[in-house]
Amino acid sequence: MSDVIAPLLPLARRCVLAGALLMLLGVLLGAFGAHGLQGHLSARQLASYQTGVHYQLLHGLGLLLLGVLVQLAGERPRLRWAARLMLAGVVLFSGSIYLMTAGLPRALGMVTPLGGVSLVVAWALLAWDCRAARR
Repeated sequence: MSDVIAPLLPLARRCVLAGALLMLLGVLLGAFGAHGLQGHLSARQLASYQTGVHYQLLHGLGLLLLGVLVQLAGERPRLRWAARLMLAGVVLFSGSIYLMTAGLPRALGMVTPLGGVSLVVAWALLAWDCRAARR
């Protein structure tokens, strides 16, 4: 039995790192929202903030999943783009929600759907890659 652990592929390492950081930040932001913002935001604002946290956590897990998949299956263009779009989607979707909750202009909300589309396309690329890889 070997004590040598295979190093992570570069894309797998980046996906796992990004996913872990998103999860870490998501837990911190969720706790901050639950304990620090509750008396300062309206119920609607708090619900919006929690939606940003929820999507961040889900897609942090998605990036972890992508990292594992890349390590097992190898780096492929659709997986690389899925990871890029997932990270960009979280930044645009959740980030814009956080910024609007912090008081930035509501016009920033025009960015939120772009993040949502990025997330949808990322999951579609992952599904497409898995479907194509079955051969």
